[in-house]
Amino acid sequence: MKSNNFLLGAALILVSEMFLVLSGMVIKQLSGELPTEMIVFFRNFLGLMLFIPWLLRNGGNVLRTQKLRFHLMRAGVGVTAMTCLFYTWGHLPLAQAALLKQTAPFFMPLIAFWWLKERISLQVKFAILVGFIGVACIINPDKSAINIGILIALVGACLGALAKVTIRRMRDTESPQIIVFYFAFFAALLSAIPAWLSGAGLNLVQFGWLIVLAATSTVAQLFLSKAYGLAQAGQLAPYTYGSVAMAALFGWLVWDEVLGMNTLLGILLVSCAGIVAMMGKREPVIKPATDPVL
Repeated sequence: MKSNNFLLGAALILVSEMFLVLSGMVIKQLSGELPTEMIVFFRNFLGLMLFIPWLLRNGGNVLRTQKLRFHLMRAGVGVTAMTCLFYTWGHLPLAQAALLKQTAPFFMPLIAFWWLKERISLQVKFAILVGFIGVACIINPDKSAINIGILIALVGACLGALAKVTIRRMRDTESPQIIVFYFAFFAALLSAIPAWLSGAGLNLVQFGWLIVLAATSTVAQLFLSKAYGLAQAGQLAPYTYGSVAMAALFGWLVWDEVLGMNTLLGILLVSCAGIVAMMGKREPVIKPATDPVL
């Protein structure tokens, strides 16, 4: 029975990663027509709309919280991380964007050590070192100029890790539904301001793509939630890097993207190190189902 649960969980992870890459492809499609700020706002706003049936069914009492300041902090950090991530999907090769998003496991132990005083095992320290060597290969320091998109991706991954550690700080009193709702609510409010300042218009075709983005992101979260309910996060960790292979394939098929040897070596190092880092932790920092940023 446990073996069947693991196989089903692994399959669901791969399906979830496929929908994640599809979300990235939609963002890449829209990035030439809409500013990143507009895409981020509608992703959060449409996500918030999905909570209306839940609120109508359960009433306003479910919104009671003891940690409003942490929800607001998490939303501010998270929406900034989302903006970085969406910019990355739009301006980097698909496989690079998918991989750099997966560097969050290298930042999470460092932030948890600094904030929550959690110890870092020798295995995780080694994984972090190898992971950043892989990132250096992707940045490709031999070039005269460093791609600013890669640096933005790393900032987004670091902020995404901080958002996840913030969720860990709230888990003792807050349910996953409350955490996700308050993120959607505050993120929609915060992202509305830069979206409005961008002054960009929106046509029906673009709005349709934004609905597809919200749908693919939501489906990815649902499959992640189901997968991590069937097996341990450490066991499923290798399969989360399936998005990198899928992104490389779709990037080549749709946009003729070809990766250099340095990037391929970096992908190998970061993927292996990320798997080791996640498997080396005693427990997952946060269940992906409660983290719509990533």
